[in-house]
Amino acid sequence: MDRTIISQVPLFSTLASGEIDALAAELKEVVYPAGTELFLEGDRGDKFYIVVEGQIEIVKALGTPNERLLASRGSGEFIGEMSLLNRDGLRTASARTPADTKVLEMSRMDFDNLLHREPSIAYEMLRVLSTRLRVAHNESIRDLKEKNRRLEEAYANLKAAQQQIIEKEILERELMQAREIQESMLPSVLPRFEGYDLGARMVPARMVGGDFFDLIPLASNKLGLVIGDVSGKGVPAALFMALTRSLLRAEASPSASPEKVLHRVNHHLMGMNARDMFVTILYGILDGERHEFAYVRAGHELPLVWEEDGQVITPPIGGGQLVGIFPNPVLETKTLTLNPGSTLLLYTDGVTEARNEQGEFFEDDGLKALVPQLLDRSAQGICDALVEILTDYQGAAPQADDITLLAVRALA
Repeated sequence: MDRTIISQVPLFSTLASGEIDALAAELKEVVYPAGTELFLEGDRGDKFYIVVEGQIEIVKALGTPNERLLASRGSGEFIGEMSLLNRDGLRTASARTPADTKVLEMSRMDFDNLLHREPSIAYEMLRVLSTRLRVAHNESIRDLKEKNRRLEEAYANLKAAQQQIIEKEILERELMQAREIQESMLPSVLPRFEGYDLGARMVPARMVGGDFFDLIPLASNKLGLVIGDVSGKGVPAALFMALTRSLLRAEASPSASPEKVLHRVNHHLMGMNARDMFVTILYGILDGERHEFAYVRAGHELPLVWEEDGQVITPPIGGGQLVGIFPNPVLETKTLTLNPGSTLLLYTDGVTEARNEQGEFFEDDGLKALVPQLLDRSAQGICDALVEILTDYQGAAPQADDITLLAVRALA
């Protein structure tokens, strides 16, 4: 081996010329291709390596999820000394070559002989080892600080997540209570009205909704019927719904026409509507003696009426502006005659705008096509059947809007 290569290694730079010649005769020059594992952690070591050209990586936990690169040794540096200095001779880490690397190999025997001949080599090795230990110590401190930082960050994230879970549970409980309160505001037991069978059903799209219905006894032979749909969904719509329903109940009376009642409700809402919400309403008075339903419509869906034989009566479409937006909305007023055996159905747009998995709407025609299936059902049976049919129609598609139904059957 060319002695100049050995003399350029810092570990041997102080050796006498004769000692360098001796090392040139003893050391073995080996070239390892890229990707070679010189030794593995835990192996028994019997060789000492000096890098001539290339690079050797020192790796902890090689081939495991915890693999970590400890250091890289380049030209003039050495590795493997720890296993030769320790009595058990076990490798404390693994070594691999990221690229083609030329090294000088020294056996344990050659290493021991060199130390006996040149004890000063031990001091040079200790100096290098001390430097490496200091660097490793500093890196360990940095790693610990980084791990502590990550632990603190993870702990903070965990606390934040826990707080979010607590807040979510509180919100869910509050929403459940809000739903119970909202349901308690709606009629739980429908009033009895001579000569008529009544039914109702509401299915919110969320925990709370903006739809509502009501049946308001006005006199022994008069019953107020109302159905409404507030813009938006969730808690804001539910609050505006509660406000609208309360105002309507307060204004409804046997002597007040439906049109006057809605104008009064609109007047009140105009002074309480900072978020520009609105509501569609159909409110009417069912007269049991005259068998008439006189109603006013404010932007709501048209009522659906069918006779005992299944003939569908479609009221003409008139005007009808929303409540809560305009100071003096134009309202549509109509009167329907309910012959014995006929049925009146009031509903919100959650019925006709229900969508299936293909995104297709149920539509008015879909609702009218169901009339033959509903002829022999009670008023409540009509509402329950329609909810079941809409649920089957939607399939796996989410419910897009609140569904509310109010049915009135004129008994034969």
